[in-house]
Amino acid sequence: MKIRLLKNTAFLLTGTLLLWACNSNTKTTVASDTTLTDSTAAASLKPAGPPPEWGKTIKPEMQAVIEKLSSYGDKPIETLSATDARRNHTPTNAVMDLIEENQITIPAPMVDTTGKDIAVNGGKIHLRIYTPKTGNGPFPLIVYYHGGGFVIANLDVYNASAQALAEQVGAVVVSVAYRLAPENKFPTAHNDAFAAYEWVIKNAFDLKGDPGKIAIAGESAGGNLAANVSVMARDKQIMIPVHQLLVYPIAQADMNTLSYKTYEKAKPLNKAMMGWFTEKYLNTMIEAQDPKISLVNANLKGLPPTTIITAEIDPLHDDGVMLADKLKAAGVKVYSKNYDGVTHEFFGMAAVVPEAKAAQAYAADQLKTAFK
Repeated sequence: MKIRLLKNTAFLLTGTLLLWACNSNTKTTVASDTTLTDSTAAASLKPAGPPPEWGKTIKPEMQAVIEKLSSYGDKPIETLSATDARRNHTPTNAVMDLIEENQITIPAPMVDTTGKDIAVNGGKIHLRIYTPKTGNGPFPLIVYYHGGGFVIANLDVYNASAQALAEQVGAVVVSVAYRLAPENKFPTAHNDAFAAYEWVIKNAFDLKGDPGKIAIAGESAGGNLAANVSVMARDKQIMIPVHQLLVYPIAQADMNTLSYKTYEKAKPLNKAMMGWFTEKYLNTMIEAQDPKISLVNANLKGLPPTTIITAEIDPLHDDGVMLADKLKAAGVKVYSKNYDGVTHEFFGMAAVVPEAKAAQAYAADQLKTAFK
């Protein structure tokens, strides 16, 4: 899981001071931190030691990221308070440090960003809006939800994924900073996610977007939120997204699946962390069976065509497989692809992990096809 803000040294890679627009409505430039890169430099990344016991099939570039993450010496997230866990280094920190240390070239960003606060029930949330620099629109729209187990992480940590989708699809991406637990318990994040989707529908024209071409996407907990948005849109009889991209989504509550057992001690996500996230977000453990959390128990009929991306070395691998099977059984068109040798959180690491670059290209192709 990813939590901490990027280091200032990483910001300088583009030669431009990076302003994140997390708390304002001003235009900013976001560093293209893990999209198109110098592939020769990235391919030269080599791990320092042998593959870890929990991931014998790990790819060398992925292992280099995990080794860098481990080198920070942070305490395990499952042993910390939520506040302290959010101070830990993140896989994004590891990627950015590897970029700097290996002098990997980062191209100029192809998007501009603006920040927007919107009102939701009981408070407000922040949106980061990525708009292509070229073209006048109307652009297709993607509402994106970051990961972090509903407890940690933020828009900065998942910037690379949102930016990559905007650049490669040629879409306006609205990245949603839903409220986190334990300060905001279940179902706050789910309600915030849907409120953001409704806001995008109502404000599509102002976003230079096409209101008839809105998709949703999310990683991990964000994948769960994205699927729930589709369910809520169907049930509330408003426009259903034209497509949903779910990257290693949380889809059920059984932590005794084969992938949970096989990758119990994996990094950057392990079984103990998933139990910690569940305890922090839910009011009672009984809620783990709620269809919003256990999507495999939900009514999935009438949902939009779905792309599911999974990682081999991931406790949540089987969640994605199970959800794909349940969606197919409900009559939903499903496209799925697994990436071997990589871990949870790999999707945003295209600067240094070839499988991430391939996964982003696959996701972008799926979304571009859906928008036609």
